Amino acid sequence: MDASELRNLQAPLKDQYRSAPDSALITLKARGNVDDAQIACKVETGRAIATAGLHPATGGTGMELCSGDMLLEALVACAGVTLKAVATALEIPLRSATVSVEGDLDFRGTLGVAKDAPVGFRAIRLAFAIDSDAPQEKLDTLLKLTERYCVVYQTLAQKPALSAVLTRT
Repeated sequence: MDASELRNLQAPLKDQYRSAPDSALITLKARGNVDDAQIACKVETGRAIATAGLHPATGGTGMELCSGDMLLEALVACAGVTLKAVATALEIPLRSATVSVEGDLDFRGTLGVAKDAPVGFRAIRLAFAIDSDAPQEKLDTLLKLTERYCVVYQTLAQKPALSAVLTRT
């Protein structure tokens, strides 16, 4: 896909969202079922069932997916797609691009071992390795716009309103 094809694909959507802003508000959903035999949750991904379980650092076997890894993988996926879309729109040629992320987690927090240890990531580092002849100025813009338009990155950076409820069935 080139810049023209991307613009043609997105133009009607942008026009619609400008004229009817409410049509741009979409609720994405995810669902999973808690496993009755093991400490795991079966997440419906739309393509398959992904079974998430305890990380080995919290007593898991490592056979199931770790939700912390899944969060980082979602960031890699979103940042990679956004990077490619922005590069396409700006006509920045990429011979190759690799997206990687690292997150620092202190498992004392999630296990309740130390009250001063946070539950969750202390730091997340997103990195792009790019092979391109584009000038550095264009690559700086590419990074800036990728950060700005990556949904997962911005969600982590801005902290959305969050709530949890428990109901009986």
